[in-house]
Amino acid sequence: MANTPSAEKRNRQTQKRRARNQGVRTRVKSAVKKVRETLERGELAAAQEAFKVAARAIDKASSKGVVHRNTASRKISRLARAVAKTAPAK
Repeated sequence: MANTPSAEKRNRQTQKRRARNQGVRTRVKSAVKKVRETLERGELAAAQEAFKVAARAIDKASSKGVVHRNTASRKISRLARAVAKTAPAK
């Protein structure tokens, strides 16, 4: 338990940030899950739309510092590769 006023304030700030970051992380996970589910069902158009939403969510999380930029880049890359693999060859 925090004893000094500054430590109490730090604790309050940490709790606010944790709640905010948790929400961002949840949105990212949900978006990625939606892409993977649409790919499993074979719905290519829906998967491409879901990928756009997921990529944007991951980028936002990265810019806010919730997710490391290399992690964000890796996640987007792997999702893009999965979506491209299900697309018909041209």
